[in-house]
Amino acid sequence: MPAGELRYPSSISCPQISQATETPMEEDEAWVWAQIKAEARRDAELEPALASYLYSTILSHSSLERSLAFHLGNKLCSSTLLSTLLYDLFLNNFSSDPSLRAAAVADLRAARVRDPACVSFSHCLLNYKGFLACQAHRVAHKLWTQSRRPLALALHSRISDVFAVDIHPAAKIGKGILLDHATGVVIGETAVVGNNVSILHHVTLGGTGKACGDRHPKIGDGVLIGAGATILGNVKIGEGAKIGAGSVVLIDVPPRTTAVGNPARLVGGKEKPSRHEECPGESMDHTSFISEWSDYII
Repeated sequence: MPAGELRYPSSISCPQISQATETPMEEDEAWVWAQIKAEARRDAELEPALASYLYSTILSHSSLERSLAFHLGNKLCSSTLLSTLLYDLFLNNFSSDPSLRAAAVADLRAARVRDPACVSFSHCLLNYKGFLACQAHRVAHKLWTQSRRPLALALHSRISDVFAVDIHPAAKIGKGILLDHATGVVIGETAVVGNNVSILHHVTLGGTGKACGDRHPKIGDGVLIGAGATILGNVKIGEGAKIGAGSVVLIDVPPRTTAVGNPARLVGGKEKPSRHEECPGESMDHTSFISEWSDYII
């Protein structure tokens, strides 16, 4: 197999876990965790200066949820919000909720496959603040739904302070999410983000400033939102749509179309917009529409 190529077996073998009782989701998690540990061992050998760090964050732990809880606890702690408290909080939620673990694995895969700068699963787990912010947000969201709102808001504040990613704990986020670079991403209280969505840095999913209640965007599955895009109000971005970098979107965008500009308009026109077949949230194709949209040449 060529260097760097990923092979995802349809049936994943794990000697420590009985295949008779293991679900496909558990198999997937076990395989990704095995990859992360193998990568950490390799990196510890190649770079001894990181050996202690890699041991404490990955190699000393028996599972992905323990490693992730430990890492998030240390990242988000403060002098008054202790790492041990956060570790217990994250671990209890990850251990008791398989959907949180499945979402984390889907996010790891999303970063590894969609981002050419992501050299390994362990690199994403340790260093991708968009990934870490998303996992911490899901715990904050669970606390919010359990009416533990002061703690959810405290966690939200720490996520914003540490990762520069501001996601209200009430916002609903799917799985297979890539927050690429992530700096400056803002997602409002009543926003909904579907599965397999990719969002670049400095994206805002905000309100109009005058509406109350359900006032934030609803992002369909497979959407790609380019860097610096702003989507305001309770508008729907259809499944598989693409929002160009720097665009300002104030109305609904139909599925499988591309919206660009300020204010945003549909490539191909409102009556017969151009439609694409691929899933842009996964293909990460930002620029194929340019020839249809503009004859501007530098």
